[in-house]
Amino acid sequence: MEHSPVTTNPLIIMMINMTVVFIVLVVLMYLIKLIHIVDPTKPKEVAEDTSDEEEPLVAVKSESAPKPAPVVEEGITPEIIAAISAAISAYGFSGQVRAVRVINHESTPWRSSARFNTLSRK
Repeated sequence: MEHSPVTTNPLIIMMINMTVVFIVLVVLMYLIKLIHIVDPTKPKEVAEDTSDEEEPLVAVKSESAPKPAPVVEEGITPEIIAAISAAISAYGFSGQVRAVRVINHESTPWRSSARFNTLSRK
């Protein structure tokens, strides 16, 4: 008693497989809709107080302190400051650069590791 395939026609096999896939996708779609309806993490709707005397919201402008001038160390040219500011702005930061300081690169862990690896190879 040997088992033989029901069909060997590739078009019929394709149609069967596509039907199964689309049925599964439709079931998943309705399952996702059900999850959105029963979502326990959705914030609860608060009943609004419908009083007749609602005051309109008014924005109040508070007086802010004047912005401090950027702190620039000696030896940093305005061109370097402009290049740093442009790079920060291009990265997506929309604020104001308040300070630019030179970091002592002689004692960074990367440089120490490079020196150690170089000395250990010799």
